[in-house]
Amino acid sequence: MLRWLLSVIYFTVGCIHLRSPEAFLPIVPAWVPSPRETILLTGVCEIIGAVALFVPRLRWLAGLALAAYAVAVYPANIKHALEGVKVGGTALGWGYHAPRLAFQPVFVWWALFAGGVVDWPWRKAR
Repeated sequence: MLRWLLSVIYFTVGCIHLRSPEAFLPIVPAWVPSPRETILLTGVCEIIGAVALFVPRLRWLAGLALAAYAVAVYPANIKHALEGVKVGGTALGWGYHAPRLAFQPVFVWWALFAGGVVDWPWRKAR
């Protein structure tokens, strides 16, 4: 169930990145090269990772890659929060940003768990 849900989330967000990359441009940190292309690439990576979670041979790698992705995009989430960047003409407050920032480590764990990289907290009996 958790794998399905994570896959749906990443697939959906990946499609949004591909459909509307301009919406994400304001939150990309200035040091990121080729921001539009980076957004498009992240969308492709999200979709591939979401699908790969269901390919047994690729599942472990997909979990690792999606966890690394969640770490890599964290600076954009921080910029979005600290600078109050408007996305789609809307500025989201700390009621959105605080949980979003706090939940990012959960996304890292979730990707690792969905990929079978970790089994904590439901350790298999040995």
